[in-house]
Amino acid sequence: MASIPLIMTLGNSMLIPVLPILERRVNISPFQSSLIITSYSIASIFLIPIAGYLSDRIGRKRVIVPSLIIVMAGGLVSAWASWKMPDPFSTIIMGRILQGVGAAGAAPIVMPLVGDLYKKEDEASSCLGIIETSNTAGKVLSPILGSALAALVWFLPFFSISIFSAISVILVLFFIKAPKTKDKPKKIKEFISNTKETFKKEGRWLYTIFFIGCFAMFILFAVQFFLSQELETKYHSKGIYKGLLLAIPLAFLCISSFITGRKIKGDKKLMKKLIYTGLVITAISIAFTSLFDNLFILLGATSIFGASIGLLLPSLDALITENIEKEERGTITSFYSSARFIGVAVGPPIMAYLLKNNPLWGFIGSALAAIILVIVVKKCIRVEDSESKAQQGHRKKPEPAPQA
Repeated sequence: MASIPLIMTLGNSMLIPVLPILERRVNISPFQSSLIITSYSIASIFLIPIAGYLSDRIGRKRVIVPSLIIVMAGGLVSAWASWKMPDPFSTIIMGRILQGVGAAGAAPIVMPLVGDLYKKEDEASSCLGIIETSNTAGKVLSPILGSALAALVWFLPFFSISIFSAISVILVLFFIKAPKTKDKPKKIKEFISNTKETFKKEGRWLYTIFFIGCFAMFILFAVQFFLSQELETKYHSKGIYKGLLLAIPLAFLCISSFITGRKIKGDKKLMKKLIYTGLVITAISIAFTSLFDNLFILLGATSIFGASIGLLLPSLDALITENIEKEERGTITSFYSSARFIGVAVGPPIMAYLLKNNPLWGFIGSALAAIILVIVVKKCIRVEDSESKAQQGHRKKPEPAPQA
C-alpha cells in the first residue's frame, strides 16, 4: 500500500526542481510552469469524491488498479510531448490532467483501505503513519531524483512517472488482498442520505480537518516552490546539489511524520495536542522563512517548518479514518483528500505571483492563518465526544475481522 502514495508523490513533487529548467526549455513564465503542478491537482480535486464513492461500492482494489494505469498513460503523453513537439506546453498540461484523473483513484483510496484492513485503532494509526511517511519519503526523494534525471535528459522525469506507476500496478495486484464483504452496496439515494447525515452530525470537526489539511498542503507546496526558485536564482544552486538542498526540509518532514505515526496509536487527545503544536511551530517557522538573505537560516527555518507538517498530517489522517464508519469511509476520506489537493493546486501559482512582488506578506499571512486555526481546533475538534461515540458504536455494532 505504501508504494501508492510514494509513487503518486514522486509523480508530482519530482517536477518541482525541474520547473526552472522547463521554463528555459519551453520558454514559459514561472506562473505557467506552476500550472504543471496545479493542472494535476485540479483534475484530482473534482474526481476524488467520485473515486471514493466507487471504492465504497465496487471495492478499493478495483478502483486503484485502473487509476494507476491512467497515471501511467498521462506520464507517457507529457513525456512524448516534451520529447517530440516543438511547442509542447499545452500537451504537457493535457498529460498532467490525465495523470490527475488517475491519481484521484489511487493514493486517496489507500486511507479507507487501511481502515478496512485494520480494526484496532493503534494498528490503523501505526499503518497510517507508515503511509504518510512513505508519502513524505517520496517528497524527500523527489527533488534529488528529479534533479538527477533532468541532468541526464530534461524531460526524463515525465517518463519515470509511467515506469513507477507500472511497478505500483504489479505490487497492488500481487500483494494487496482487500477484505471481502458480504454486505450489498447501498443504493445511491441511501448513500447520499447517509453521507449528508454524517456531515450534519460530524461536520464541525470534519470541516476543520479538511481546512487544516488544505492549509498544510498549500503552505508546503508554496514553500517548496519558493525554495526551488530561490536556490536557482539567488543562490545559483543547480542539478543534484539543488535537489539535495530541497530534500533537507522534506527529510525533517519524513522523520517527524514517521515518529508521529508510531506514537499516536489511536490516542485522540495526543493527536489534538500534536495538531496544536504543529500549527504553532508552522506559524513561527514560516514567519522567518523570507526575513533573512542567508541560505543556512532559510534551510533551518524550512526544516523546522517541515517537522511541524510532519506532526500535522498523520494526526489528521488518523482522526478522520478512525472516526468514520466503514460504509462512508471511502467517500468522507475522499473529501479530505480533495481538500489537500486544493492546497497543492493553489500553493505554487500563488507563490509564483508573490515572488513578483513581496513574498514576505504571504508568509506573514500564512503564519497568522496558522494561529487562527489553533483557536478553531480548540473550539471544533472535541476528542472526548468522538471517543465516547466510538465506544458506543463499538458496543452497538461490532464489525467482523477482515478476511484476507
